[in-house]
Amino acid sequence: MEDGYYAWMIVATALVLMMTTPALAFFYGGMTRTKSTLNMMMMSFTAMGVVGIAFILWGWSMGWGGDGIGNGRAAAILLAKAGARVVVVDRDKALAGRTVEMIREVEGEAIALEADVTQARDCAAMVQAALDTFGRLDLLDNNVGIGSRGSVVDEPEETWRRVMQVNVESMFLAAKHAIPAMRRAGGGSIVNISSIEGVVGTPYCAAYTASKFGVRGITKVAALEHGKDGIRVNSVHPGGIDTPMTRAVMDEDGKKYVGKRVPGLKRMGEAEEIANVVAFLASDDASYCTGAEFVVDGGVTASSGFVET
Repeated sequence: MEDGYYAWMIVATALVLMMTTPALAFFYGGMTRTKSTLNMMMMSFTAMGVVGIAFILWGWSMGWGGDGIGNGRAAAILLAKAGARVVVVDRDKALAGRTVEMIREVEGEAIALEADVTQARDCAAMVQAALDTFGRLDLLDNNVGIGSRGSVVDEPEETWRRVMQVNVESMFLAAKHAIPAMRRAGGGSIVNISSIEGVVGTPYCAAYTASKFGVRGITKVAALEHGKDGIRVNSVHPGGIDTPMTRAVMDEDGKKYVGKRVPGLKRMGEAEEIANVVAFLASDDASYCTGAEFVVDGGVTASSGFVET
């Protein structure tokens, strides 16, 4: 390959890591498990106490066009198939509606809601919608974020503030309004989707990295404050995941190139692999897990980072 291609791929790799958080995504695409394994997994989630829970899943620009494959929508459909009832929230109601259609296609129960989760009134409204429709709230899956590239010196102040507002303040607002409802339900689980940039630093991603560390921090504080209420709060930290957003910045050769540089598993992750972790944290099997970060990155943070092969 030409040197220019390698340079482009380095940039694309950074974009992959920045962009795996924002979109809600579709469960079936890219699935490598067999149908029997999927059925066994659903039986397991049923046994773990997922049936009947009501939860809010929210994000921005889910699906990247409607039928995409990504982290949030995968979790929504997986949990809905196991019997959970879902409020799907997005700033674009049509995209939230497409997720609801997919859930109903697998005989799940869900409603769509349009909201701007950087606004307190909209966060309050989405919690009230869950209560009005399902009578309770058991799980909040915070799956939203935007990326930016810029150094500490070069990052514009307005960009810094916007990244912090979307990536951190929105999670604070959502939890602020969800926790009282969970208290009334006798407990619950909050899952904040962060990034491996919330575990290690990435040069020239100052605002994004700081925001994802912020997600990790507010997760721990909320876990300590509300464990007594039976509310568990954890963060999930994806690495490079094959979603519509990654496909928007790289082709198949690009994905293979990035995958080979993952130190452990030598591949990119799948959306269902993030969804499985969210489903675990929603379940009774995670009853002693709180204030923790769950890294799903194929081994990237187990080493000094991506490696040449």
